[in-house]
Amino acid sequence: MLSTTPQTGLNQPVKSPSRSGPRQKPWNEKHIIAFLFGICLLLTIFIGLLLLAFTTLDLPAISSVSSYHPLQATEIIDRHGKVLERIFIENRTVLPLAKIPPLLAKAFVAAEDGRFYQHPGLDLWSVFRAVVNNTMTGRRSQGGSTITQQVARSLLLTPEKTYLRKLKEAILAWRIDSLLSKDEILYIYLNQIYLGSGAYGVEAAAQVYFNKHSHDLTLGEMALLAGLPQAPSRYSPFDHLDLAQQRQRYVLNRMAEDGYVSSEEARQAFLAPVQLHEPASIRRDNRGYFVQMVRKQAEAELGLSLNYAGIRIFTTLDSDLQLAATRAIRRGVMASVVRSSGQSANTAGKGPTGLPQGALVSVEACTGEIRALVGGLDFETSPFDRVTQGRRSAGSVFKPLLYAAALADGWRPESMILDAPISIQGHAGQQWQPQNFSGHFQGLTSLADALTNSLNVVAVKLLQKIGVNKVRALAKASGLSDPITADLSLALGATGVSLLEITGAYGPFVCQGQFTPPLAITRIEDGSGRVLMTKKSVAVKVLDRQVAKDMQKMLTAVISEGTGKQAKGLPGLCGGKTGTSDHNRDAWFVGFTDKLITGVWLGYDRNSSLGRDETGGRAAAPIWLDFMRQAQ
Repeated sequence: MLSTTPQTGLNQPVKSPSRSGPRQKPWNEKHIIAFLFGICLLLTIFIGLLLLAFTTLDLPAISSVSSYHPLQATEIIDRHGKVLERIFIENRTVLPLAKIPPLLAKAFVAAEDGRFYQHPGLDLWSVFRAVVNNTMTGRRSQGGSTITQQVARSLLLTPEKTYLRKLKEAILAWRIDSLLSKDEILYIYLNQIYLGSGAYGVEAAAQVYFNKHSHDLTLGEMALLAGLPQAPSRYSPFDHLDLAQQRQRYVLNRMAEDGYVSSEEARQAFLAPVQLHEPASIRRDNRGYFVQMVRKQAEAELGLSLNYAGIRIFTTLDSDLQLAATRAIRRGVMASVVRSSGQSANTAGKGPTGLPQGALVSVEACTGEIRALVGGLDFETSPFDRVTQGRRSAGSVFKPLLYAAALADGWRPESMILDAPISIQGHAGQQWQPQNFSGHFQGLTSLADALTNSLNVVAVKLLQKIGVNKVRALAKASGLSDPITADLSLALGATGVSLLEITGAYGPFVCQGQFTPPLAITRIEDGSGRVLMTKKSVAVKVLDRQVAKDMQKMLTAVISEGTGKQAKGLPGLCGGKTGTSDHNRDAWFVGFTDKLITGVWLGYDRNSSLGRDETGGRAAAPIWLDFMRQAQ
């Protein structure tokens, strides 16, 4: 058995340590002074090294952090508060922390920096863990960055992964944490962080991925966003939904572990289906035409580019009606092509001329507010706006202005005029003999019947009797811009008009003689909610109330028994007028109910014929009816 007693030699007893050995000398005054001097020297060297580091590292000033004013997106908003478009250099909408859902902020804290409220800007344990991991893997895959460090990197540093940059980041994070409160740092972070797909900050990301404001996000959507900062491209819900949901699960688990939500709430949030917003590039409502018009108006009004403005533009557009208008135009154009070419819908439009274009605009009666605006078949392929930029020969949709001027001049709907051949001295001594579309003459007829059947000869004779200037004056008062034709061909609509102008000009027939200019923007606010501009169209009386009432009745007959029969089928007040230019190059229909005034145009941009039978009544009126039925 081995002894547990230590032995110094064979059969020799162990000696006890002597109590009479040499004694240690106590510290004297010189030793204390030397020790203190050494401490001071080390502190001096340390402080000098810090000062040297601050000098050689060229650290940026942190004043820009405390006065946080980043680039923001300009939002264009429809009449119901839905964001139509965001215009930006950086897609960001800054929200105060009080307007960011607390649970959304907690999701980011749980995912990115669980000890955010405890550490002084640096989490030494996370840094140590990252250093160990990077050393073992040989890569700089983990940074151990806190939320404060991410703020420092985003606002003050480059994103390069170097140890020198990490040192700067750590020093700046400590300084930021000393300067700002935790809530102030979190406010900057949630508005500054890049979350992929061009979105900076949580509000922009909510719009991009879910077409929602951040305060409307579900728990699952919050967790999906909170999982993005680590690698926005890798975890993009648009491109890698499976990876994004893996991060979502991680965030929900962290939130449950930190007590922000219960395990059951986290489980239900993960199981809820993800409803992503359709990317802007494949939108189907052709809103680009309206947005383009609004942008031009706002920039002209404010005198600055919307890319840098960071404002909110409130508009009159109704997104549901916009989609209905887009569908009606596309269906109507394809139907016209099939009729005129005799081809099937699958092959129509593949010939040398391609597809014709179509446009529709609908304004609210008596307010002038534009509810839908479609300037062509597809904004992405052809951004030219045929509602506001195109000027085409008006054809017979101009005639109601002629007849209204005649009634204002003392004529009555029952006044008689002879529909018979007429020859007029034209330009260069040539004779002009206007013809009715049917090729026949009706003889003695009333003004009401002449408008119902769109008799050209009656229109020319009526213009001769009242004078061109009276009609031109009414047209200008009703919103038509120069140049307006100043000869008798004006009776047949031989003048260029935009679809928006001629549609707005029908307003007095619905609104007791009052004309209200079309309106797209109602209010503009800056980022803090301060109102920069408000707009409201001012109605102007252009017709006597009785004249407007008579015109309304006459235009109702156009649909019930005249050239506009293909627009028949709506309950209540319903009137309008067809229009067809020479050789069927333009097909028009402008009509109204008691709520909406809507104009439709079809034609080729190169001004070729739509087809022998593609008149306003056949090609445009059915599109009008299609849209108005959806708008009911």
